[in-house]
Amino acid sequence: MDIEGILRNGESKTVEFKEIIPNGRQISQTAIAFSNGAGGKIFIGIDDNRNVVGIDDKVDIFKMIDSLNSMIYDNCYPNINSNIYTENIEDKIVIVVEIFPGNLKPYYFKNLGKENGTYIRIGASNRKASFENLLELERQRKNITFDEEVDRDIEVKKLDIISLEEMFIKNGKKLSQEKLFNLGLLKKEGDKVYISKGLGVILGLYENTNINCARFKGKNMDIFLDKKEFTGDIFSKIENIQMFLQNHLRVKSKFEGFQRKDFLEIPMLALREGIINALVHRDYSNQGRDIKIGIYDDIVEIISPGALPSTLTLEQIYSGRSEIRNRVIARVFKELNFIERWGSGINRMINLCRNTGMKEPQIKEVGDSISLVFFRTPDTATLPPDTATLPPDTATLSEKEEQVLKYLSFGRKTRVEIERELDLSSRRTREILKELQNKKLILMVGKGPRTSYELKKNQ
Repeated sequence: MDIEGILRNGESKTVEFKEIIPNGRQISQTAIAFSNGAGGKIFIGIDDNRNVVGIDDKVDIFKMIDSLNSMIYDNCYPNINSNIYTENIEDKIVIVVEIFPGNLKPYYFKNLGKENGTYIRIGASNRKASFENLLELERQRKNITFDEEVDRDIEVKKLDIISLEEMFIKNGKKLSQEKLFNLGLLKKEGDKVYISKGLGVILGLYENTNINCARFKGKNMDIFLDKKEFTGDIFSKIENIQMFLQNHLRVKSKFEGFQRKDFLEIPMLALREGIINALVHRDYSNQGRDIKIGIYDDIVEIISPGALPSTLTLEQIYSGRSEIRNRVIARVFKELNFIERWGSGINRMINLCRNTGMKEPQIKEVGDSISLVFFRTPDTATLPPDTATLPPDTATLSEKEEQVLKYLSFGRKTRVEIERELDLSSRRTREILKELQNKKLILMVGKGPRTSYELKKNQ
């Protein structure tokens, strides 16, 4: 990302601003947090309001760079890989401390030790690592995932894996003992065979694998209309979640020739991608929380415990990069065709929504959780707060004209997109668009096949 983008987006998982030269503890704490994560850059000479103030001319830049290098070297362990240099931004000198992701995690303050001196990056802040965070950093150093660890408390002989065997048969495959070992579902240590925690998750043996779904009245969680907690194996959970969504989302209809076709207001394939993504990538080492799916009047939200893997950013996810948090679960899902291709799920989900004229789903880190939001269609949902509101004289509008205006509140649309979304004939759509233009509520943009329509800016 260029400096304009950095200033526009502000501090984040990989960016920190310092107006003045920080002390040794400040710079080292952020260096440790960045090393334990995806790396990052500290910009010295930019204030919290993203204003470039630069470094005082009286400061000896070269001595300051040497001093910063010494601070990081003296305070941090293991040694942190960094690069410190200057940039000219808006004709002012800014010092950039670039920290690279480390391979010897966890990194911590030498004088405080691993348990008390390890820091991680959560959002735009540094947070002292919990015991669970330390275990995860240790796993990263050893290059293993939580679901690859063995569970010595569950006896293999007493295990019921019928649900898993049935899924393999359904896909025309046989689940042999050899396959169980190859997929990492069973592990052998000496003469003993144990299950992996991944198999425990797939069979739903742990309490934190339950999934809670709720339909709320309105746009908040004050009143719920329906609530379900799904237990059991991971495959039955997927089916139950889909049924819950189908029961509470509107079904739309469209005629193709003489046949009527029904479809969900949010494409089920897109919702399914979101559900599978949450199941494969959630942090199962977090024992206190579970996946939550909330249906509101305006959105469907899937909240998955665990922030992004420490070496991954949201920008990298959208570009198609994939980093698997749970390799055993991912291997099984790939084997059973729940995953088509690594790193393709997010973009497929976005394209499925985009192709139906919907607003693109939004992914964001909320503390140490991931939130995936699908926006419901405007004619049945309250518009998101960042969309335009209807003009005060809507009493003079027909029902279909209001629906068109609400749909345009999500952004510029073509006539064909409006027809498809609102199930209108070509002739009727043209009439409505012409009437809304005459009322000076919308604008026509472009000419020919690329012609589109948008709300007037002053509305």
